[in-house]
Amino acid sequence: MAIGVYHKLDNAIRQDDVVEELAERLREELDYRREAANMRLYHNIVQGCPDVTVPLPVDALSTRRLLTMEWVAGQNLNAAIKAGLSEEQKKKIARALFRGWYVPLYQYGVVHGDPHMGNFTLREDGGLNLLDFGAIRIFRPSFIQGNIDLYNALRTKDEDLAAHAYEAWGFRDLSREKVRVLNEWASLLYAPLMDDRERYIQEENTPEHGREVLSRVHEGLQKTGGVRLPREFVLVDRSAIGLGSVFMRLKVKMNWSELFHEIVEGFDEQALTERQNAAIREARFPPDAPPAT
Repeated sequence: MAIGVYHKLDNAIRQDDVVEELAERLREELDYRREAANMRLYHNIVQGCPDVTVPLPVDALSTRRLLTMEWVAGQNLNAAIKAGLSEEQKKKIARALFRGWYVPLYQYGVVHGDPHMGNFTLREDGGLNLLDFGAIRIFRPSFIQGNIDLYNALRTKDEDLAAHAYEAWGFRDLSREKVRVLNEWASLLYAPLMDDRERYIQEENTPEHGREVLSRVHEGLQKTGGVRLPREFVLVDRSAIGLGSVFMRLKVKMNWSELFHEIVEGFDEQALTERQNAAIREARFPPDAPPAT
């Protein structure tokens, strides 16, 4: 969950869409009316997650260049980790983080693309406050279906379903050989979700195994002509990197597979579409600053 493909494999990936995606998201972060709508969107989505708080914007005191929000009290998470936390506290934090990011992704097709340590604080009751909603991405429901399909393809070793999943993500001109190379990378990314036991997010304390796998993937993609990374993937990967680093810092063992299945059980693309459309309407995006899709 903490592997950054476009960072590690830049010579084997054509990056035009990556640059365009990051530039577009950066421009959007300059409009605080959009960020206020993003906050309303995320606030409504996590209502079913009591361990997660998203402050609401104060519309009367906000403009395109000024964002005012509700006050939420919390302790710096990094300081709390350094001070020492019990296993129970660490598990509660890890669960809140996981649900705070992946309930929006898999149930609404929405991701917070900037999950670094400065963007959440620890509530007095052990829950979390989530902050900074400039880098929000809303995905096509078919893209989320592709995530589910790829997980199932890797679990059952179904190359046809894997190819279908990559196409849903936006990969094109995929040969069978390219699919096998991508599967080696994806198996590393999805490993914690397929391992039905309590474990660290990264079993090894050193990154050598990941580097070895990425080196093979890099070589394989170069031999097969490289791939063009779908722009939608950029913030998903960025989010995975950020979350993975926090979970590693917590040094907590969780059954990540169990958490994942709690969120995706009964997944239905049409139901996600309906939830997503309703959530976007309730968020009240400005007409001249529509949601980032």
